[in-house]
Amino acid sequence: MHLSELTHPNQLHGLSIYQLQQIARQIREKHLQTVSTIGGHLGPGLGVVELTLALYQTLDLDRDKVIWDVGHQAYPHKLLTGRYADFHTLRQKDGIAGYLKRCESKFDHFGAGHASTSISAALGMALARDARGEKFKTVAVIGDGALTGGMALEAINHAGHLPKTNLLVVLNDNEMSISPNVGAIPRYLNKMRLSPPVQFLSDNLEEQVKNLPFSPELSRLKEGMKRLAVPKVGAVFEELGFTYMGPIDGHNLEELISTFREAHQHPGPVLVHVATVKGKGYAIAEQDQVGYHAQTPFNLTTGKAAPSSKPKPPNYSKVFGETLSKLAENDPRVIGITAAMATGTGLDIFQKRVPQQYIDVGIAEQHAVTLAAGLACEGMRPVATIYSTFLQRAFDQIVHDVCIQKLPVFFCMDRAGIVGSDGPTHQGMYDIAYLRCIPNMVLMAPKDEAELQRMIVTGINYTDGPIALRYPRGNGHGVPLMEEGWEELPIGKGEILRQGDDVLLLGYGSMVYPSMQVAEILSEHGIQATVVNARFAKPIDTELILPLAQQIGRVVTLEEGCLPGGFGSAVVETLMDADIVVPVKRIGIPDLLVDHATPDESKAALKLTPPQMAEQILKLFSQQPAPVTAR
Repeated sequence: MHLSELTHPNQLHGLSIYQLQQIARQIREKHLQTVSTIGGHLGPGLGVVELTLALYQTLDLDRDKVIWDVGHQAYPHKLLTGRYADFHTLRQKDGIAGYLKRCESKFDHFGAGHASTSISAALGMALARDARGEKFKTVAVIGDGALTGGMALEAINHAGHLPKTNLLVVLNDNEMSISPNVGAIPRYLNKMRLSPPVQFLSDNLEEQVKNLPFSPELSRLKEGMKRLAVPKVGAVFEELGFTYMGPIDGHNLEELISTFREAHQHPGPVLVHVATVKGKGYAIAEQDQVGYHAQTPFNLTTGKAAPSSKPKPPNYSKVFGETLSKLAENDPRVIGITAAMATGTGLDIFQKRVPQQYIDVGIAEQHAVTLAAGLACEGMRPVATIYSTFLQRAFDQIVHDVCIQKLPVFFCMDRAGIVGSDGPTHQGMYDIAYLRCIPNMVLMAPKDEAELQRMIVTGINYTDGPIALRYPRGNGHGVPLMEEGWEELPIGKGEILRQGDDVLLLGYGSMVYPSMQVAEILSEHGIQATVVNARFAKPIDTELILPLAQQIGRVVTLEEGCLPGGFGSAVVETLMDADIVVPVKRIGIPDLLVDHATPDESKAALKLTPPQMAEQILKLFSQQPAPVTAR
């Protein structure tokens, strides 16, 4: 059977090991061909090919449910569930999503972009099944990196307390999340990987004593002997109420199938520990598991990315990492904190330069924020560097542990705004709204990479409470950077970049340069705009903005964030509080989910390109009478 003929995972039933191995080879070929052509996640999916095939051969996917943690490890799942023919559209506009989406396939039982959610969701489904008296199997597949997340541990704690609730947790242990895992849990799992499998000892003991006469004493002896077989391997999981099986070879189909079949027969919660290799089957990815977690298009033979036609300015993450590192070298109080995203945030640069001032907490954003609060209590300058989308996971800690206590924690939110092909789970468009409402918080965003440098200095020097900096994914504008001597910015002060009497354009962060382009287009139609780089969404520069709004009489706000509760809302509230009533047009991301596409495609669909924004403003002028200028 060829992979292209598989339209339903139940077609795997009855296939021989040899046939499954051939399908495994085809999955890897299709996976590599697709990602090398259009980009996407590579290493995670390559590592779970055999795991997926073996698991699905032992399940009835018309009834049973598999919940994948995160989702970028589920590319083989997509290929086995009717999406082979469209797989070339992966992460493209109107194509297959890079993560799981319930609306995309009946086999995507739970959407997943953030880590550590699968066990909770699977347990919820299992409890619903039992409440309705149904009989399907429920399986959560979670990586060892995601197991460091507190939510996964909370779910394990709950499931272990329910001995009559059948639940299978498959631990995909490849010693990695995006980067190598850190902490006591990964260290424990590593010891387990290096220990010889001991399940056979329990099984052998069962065989030896099953024909002996039953007695309570013998039953207790059997259980005691089985416990002796487990301590060095699965003791923690066994003590938490799970039946532990493993570790087993995650690329041995016979062993996997045999183990999964046995696991399905055990009552209560079961954990199968599967040892896999991230990037399996592509030697270059196996050797560089961090670099090949995800890739832009690349040459399959060499593994090298396609050369760029022209040099690009440095990206914001790199500028951030370089600048913070230089400041930290001269200030031992500066502590860089990441939640398993060193490479993505630029803190890998920081780690190399000042390793003693670097902390990776694993996939544990809540812990990262409260850890930063504790550091701030003792006079350190913690810099919590977390993607905008991931900082959402620590909202209560921001409120309860940082803002209420007015602690000087510096939040740096990478990937703020539209992020592209990762889709709704990763769009960084809510941070302005969810942070602006919290007392004691300061919010700022740079217009370019040079201003980013100054804002990093501002954030480190600010000691009156928490302060947050958002910056976009991708490259800067190519403006000159300074190696040292950056000046901090006055809190809550913007700047005028262009003057005109007809309309006031207030740009925030990544929308400042587009605001200047909009002003140029408007000038071609005889409309002269004042353009302000707001710099701060909180506090708003009332001394600058209120007189300009009153004098000019028309206001347009531009932001790369959600409109409800965003920067534009802050401006409207400020004008109302000052009893200034003028027309205000808010331009930003409306109240909808932004699906996967390139950032440029998303902006065009949302009417956020400079020509489209200028057109909206021109329509506004045609519908409104000329404002009466205050005398």
